[in-house]
Amino acid sequence: MSTGFNTKRLTLLENLCDRYVNDGKFPCAQVQVAHKGEVVLRHSVGKSDIETNQELSENAIFRIYSMTKPLTSIALMQLYEQGCFLLEDEVDRFLPEFSNPQVLVGGSYLKPVLRPAQTALTVRDMLMHTSGLTYSFHFSNNLDKMYRESNLGSIAMRLNEDEVLDLEETVKRLSEMPLLFDPGTSWNYSMSTDVCGRLVEVISGIPFDAYLKQHVTDPLEMGDTAFSVSSIGRERFTSNYAISKDDSLTKIDDCSTSQYLNKPIFVSGGGGLVSTTDDYQRFVNMLLQGGEIDGVRVIGRKTLEFMASNHLPNKLTLNDFGQSTFSETTMEGMGFGLGFSVLEDPISNATLGSKGIFGWGGAASTIFWVDPIEEITCIFMTQFMPSSFYPIRRELKAAVYQALR
Repeated sequence: MSTGFNTKRLTLLENLCDRYVNDGKFPCAQVQVAHKGEVVLRHSVGKSDIETNQELSENAIFRIYSMTKPLTSIALMQLYEQGCFLLEDEVDRFLPEFSNPQVLVGGSYLKPVLRPAQTALTVRDMLMHTSGLTYSFHFSNNLDKMYRESNLGSIAMRLNEDEVLDLEETVKRLSEMPLLFDPGTSWNYSMSTDVCGRLVEVISGIPFDAYLKQHVTDPLEMGDTAFSVSSIGRERFTSNYAISKDDSLTKIDDCSTSQYLNKPIFVSGGGGLVSTTDDYQRFVNMLLQGGEIDGVRVIGRKTLEFMASNHLPNKLTLNDFGQSTFSETTMEGMGFGLGFSVLEDPISNATLGSKGIFGWGGAASTIFWVDPIEEITCIFMTQFMPSSFYPIRRELKAAVYQALR
């Protein structure tokens, strides 16, 4: 049976991963390419912990950070399918703390000048990052600073032991912040998906982590995907690294002492999960196969097609519609759906690939994508921050697509 690939040319993908590790840019790399759900390449290289010389195992457990977002979005849209809400429903129908949202128009972060929002804040806005919320790590305006001063941020809250709020209290604190713009009028990468997690538990009546396990990860048999590393998974957990001033790798989260070894207080639908390549392959296979895998339907086919379509007004791209100074994708030529980036124009995006590719990445340089036209998927795992430091994601696409027959 044809794999759809020239397997000899796929060695370029292996060489790319080897080069990043051998040059000391990444501690490790694991890449997996599949065609019609069948794996055609799996390559692992490097160390799960450099200091202890621990080899990267085939079933290594990684922090996937914002690759959590698509799972959270699927969970929320399951409830949409059940008639529990409409996308145009205002968020305060379920979370009254978001009543009467205010927009930041000036002043300082200590004395902000606000005005009432002129558009409704809807569930669709939360799924699309058009809510007016932000992230503390953007460093581009006073609202970002207000988030930092209030200890709001999915990653920072996991690592900060001084004050950690649970999901309910986190969302309440978010609601006390002004918005960056009127909802639906721009795109900004934000903590919106954390609010989606809170919506899941309020609408379903089940704690968000329990709902996600019961309705998404368990049906998909994603046994290692959770908000903490299990006791039996600790030997497979990876350390996380960042670039130091001398361009060498410095450890920022030790696999043997990480907070991920403990159940979190804040269950982040925006960036809290750990997972493995094999687990995430189950998820992307479900996406490629229209919401179903091994006879188990997780989401409806038309619902998934709807989610993986560009919802930005007039088919605009993130570059045209967005304000964000950072996201987990290049913004030129890229649209956005309900929890996924959607490639609108490969030419202006300056990357190989098919129109309609959808996917997302994580803060530790991980990424996945699904190509419905070529029927291929790719998952890339490593543990290096920040994800924008090297152009690995665009290089991965070039190495994968050049090998297609």
